[in-house]
Amino acid sequence: MIRARGLTRRFTVKRHPVEAVRGLDLDVEPGQLVAFLGPNGAGKSTSLRMLTTLLPPTSGTATVAGHDIRTEPAAVRARIGYVGQKNSAGENYRARDELITQGRSYGMSRHDARHRAGEVLELLDLTALADRKPGTLSGGQRRRLDIAMGLVNRPELLFLDEPSTGLDPHSRANIWEHVLRLREEHRTTLLFTTHYLDEADTMAERVVVVDEGRVIADGTPGQLKADLAGDRITITVAQPDVAAAAETAERMTDAVTVEDRSIRVRVPRADAALPEYLRALEDRGIKAIAAETARPTLDDVFLALTGRSLRETQS
Repeated sequence: MIRARGLTRRFTVKRHPVEAVRGLDLDVEPGQLVAFLGPNGAGKSTSLRMLTTLLPPTSGTATVAGHDIRTEPAAVRARIGYVGQKNSAGENYRARDELITQGRSYGMSRHDARHRAGEVLELLDLTALADRKPGTLSGGQRRRLDIAMGLVNRPELLFLDEPSTGLDPHSRANIWEHVLRLREEHRTTLLFTTHYLDEADTMAERVVVVDEGRVIADGTPGQLKADLAGDRITITVAQPDVAAAAETAERMTDAVTVEDRSIRVRVPRADAALPEYLRALEDRGIKAIAAETARPTLDDVFLALTGRSLRETQS
């Protein structure tokens, strides 16, 4: 569905060249739901704009939905949908009319465009709002209209650039309910960017992490967390025992940090390692005041890869 090799995009800022994407390699199979993660400026949106033919690549090749983005841009556009970060529909016409105009731009007859507008309005639960102007809709309703605009041409592949950014939790959940139903019923291939790591963790079957314009990790959320972050054990002890407790932990793993009276240990499986660690402390006469375990997050993955928290880079 997507095959990109060495995709690069350079910009000139004050006469200095800047590489926003620096040799991106990416393969996405039909039917996959892929999260495309990275900090601000990592090249996510630039990559999507190249793959959707909105920006020409400086170098490299990419085939999207079976067509070359350089030599067959019209064929690519006919087979994909793109929902950008900004609203797609205008302010002065009714939602239904915006969708009809979108269909007409794809070469549909007026009858077919009107019929398709009705279908996508129903698909996104917007039928009751069809005669409203987009500017009068709530944030969640308007974002669903944006997705409807991206579906008018029945795309094989849908790109979603931060589809739920700025929405309240209820609206975010509603957006994803519709997106997942779309995939289940129509087997649409989905590639999305997001700043909400819980979305990538729970919605995507595959996560691709980019930084400085290159892919630095690729796998299922579970694989990435297990391979790159691991579980965390946190043990709190009395102040005089901190050094000995940390030394005991270092015999288990070299991923040990100490903060005040707490020793944090990274391990592959916390459920197996915690009893072992507590027994080792007991053998040395050290009593644990508190003990807890935590599963890794995708932010832990990014921290392990780059030394930075993905959450910190979004502020």
